[in-house]
Amino acid sequence: MSDAFESEEFPDRMPLSMQAMAVRGTPYLEDLNPAQREAVETLDGPLLMLAGAGTGKTKALTTRIAHLLNTGTARPNEILAVTFTNKAAREMKSRVASLLGQTIEGMPWLGTFHSICARLLRRHAELAGLKANFTILDTDDQLRLLKQLIVAGGIDERRWPARQLAHQIDGWKNRAWTPDKVPASQGSVFNNRGAEIYGQYQERLKALNAADFGDLLLHMLEIFKKHEDVLGQYQRWFRYILVDEYQDTNVAQHLWLRLLAQAHGQICCVGDDDQSIYGWRGAEVGNILRFEKDFPGAQVIRLEKNYRSTPQILNAAGGVIAQNRGRLGKTLFTDRDEGEKIRLIGHWDDGEEARWVGEEIEALHAGTRGMRSFELDEIAILVRTSFQMRVFEDRFLSIGLPYRVVGGPRFYERLEIRDAMAYFRLAVSPEDDLAFERVVNTPKRGLGDRAQQKIQISARDNGVSLIEGARTLLAAKGLAGKGAGELLKLINLVAAWHAHVAEGTDHLELAGRILDDSGYTEMWQNHRTPEAEGRLENLKELVQSLEQFENLQGFLEHVSLVMDNDSNDAGKKVVIMTLHAAKGLEFPAVFLPGWEDGLFPSQRTMDESGAKGLEEERRLAYVGLTRAEELAYVSFAGNRMTYG
Repeated sequence: MSDAFESEEFPDRMPLSMQAMAVRGTPYLEDLNPAQREAVETLDGPLLMLAGAGTGKTKALTTRIAHLLNTGTARPNEILAVTFTNKAAREMKSRVASLLGQTIEGMPWLGTFHSICARLLRRHAELAGLKANFTILDTDDQLRLLKQLIVAGGIDERRWPARQLAHQIDGWKNRAWTPDKVPASQGSVFNNRGAEIYGQYQERLKALNAADFGDLLLHMLEIFKKHEDVLGQYQRWFRYILVDEYQDTNVAQHLWLRLLAQAHGQICCVGDDDQSIYGWRGAEVGNILRFEKDFPGAQVIRLEKNYRSTPQILNAAGGVIAQNRGRLGKTLFTDRDEGEKIRLIGHWDDGEEARWVGEEIEALHAGTRGMRSFELDEIAILVRTSFQMRVFEDRFLSIGLPYRVVGGPRFYERLEIRDAMAYFRLAVSPEDDLAFERVVNTPKRGLGDRAQQKIQISARDNGVSLIEGARTLLAAKGLAGKGAGELLKLINLVAAWHAHVAEGTDHLELAGRILDDSGYTEMWQNHRTPEAEGRLENLKELVQSLEQFENLQGFLEHVSLVMDNDSNDAGKKVVIMTLHAAKGLEFPAVFLPGWEDGLFPSQRTMDESGAKGLEEERRLAYVGLTRAEELAYVSFAGNRMTYG
């Protein structure tokens, strides 16, 4: 494959194919509203396309690319167009091709930050101490390498797990901090050795001729800073820069873009400060708020005509987001009819909330609410956090309402829930071999494949269950070392739990004790990552849900029955997803449950980030409301026994 850049300078004469394209008309401009058209035709200088929810920002951005090409203003390989997902990049290229009525070839620099930086870094790998064929590590490889460094450093991995350090290093790279740039206040994490191990990790990566995802951009940023000739080369080549979802950029991405654009100022960023909701993974809303300061002479064009929602929905969303101080400001309007008022409903508890949502969905589907009938896949339930899904899944499974969870497995199919229920099954029935198999080495007990194979052989030879086979194996001293001691401890714990079940010990208390005694809760606590926090919340929700049942047996039977009622048949289903996962999507009818202090806005977010966190929570509420096209329901519960 030939290089996208054949020579450092382009010939003065435009290729004939480009000349032919340039003399064609511009029919694609006719479908744009005045603000969109202004944004498309403003080709000189920095431009911020401040695009509200549902205002056709993708249409405006892709039409701008088409216009650059169609007018001969830029060649395809002179345009750097950056997105956050491969799906968005494919859609952008497809839309440009459809606008120009031909397949657009030679747009090599339309892609994600990672994909573009990976290609650039391979061209200049030696400047980062790498070879051009460097390996890009996945998460598992990264964790394995960090574990080696933690062990070599004599650090207790149970207290300071590799996954926590990986999360911290990723955060530093998002902020464009190399090991020597990490502030002392930040580097003191991880038993005062965070920055030190970060440096060792980077050296080890170089020795392995490897880079992680954060390095792809960080290395290119450092190369641009240290090698002006390389930066200048790309500043000349990338004559026009376009960035989608600018409000989601982190510090490193912002600095990289600013360096590329500083020579010519031909940068167009599209975004909505009111939809900046990914601060927890490094997004910096200040990037879009400071656009006019960072790019002198910049124009800001507001896309405010909404094509999605009714005035009622837009007014409510606008009222919420207007409370934020850190915003550029815009007022959305629409030509649509006034529409239904947003319904705000309070409930006694989350169980009643789920029952009401289920009944309302059935009524909407049947068309008995004095309006049109809604298909099930036109209805979405958007929750603040994943543990909220459980009560809706339980309700929908019990009444046979088809649903699907987007962005992750259903509640009872989640890893941590299946593990916990396997422990509960062992407490009820120690002879449950499938449950024993699942948790015998979770958390790690030094019982790998060879040890488990010995247990299975012992059970088979003696015609007993796995747990009895394990007991027999230990009695015969067929296992030694740490694994033997941990296995004996597990066997004794299961016996004690089973005795408590037989005695009728309070099953909520017992469930919590099982997860604690087994070390399972501690395993996730030690991860200290947002993902682990979510899993711990799900475990608390699982234990709390036991309150509805007389005992563990009744609960396990309920789960088996409702899961058996679930149909995997293709068909239209209600969508359940988190608010974060819903960004960029739209549904005719949206249910927004759990809008109560502590849950939404999230108490943890406010505790950690104060007023800044509250503003991000408001932006998340704004995103939720503006997903709705026709109907929006907001509900809250007076009692939500989330944390036991």
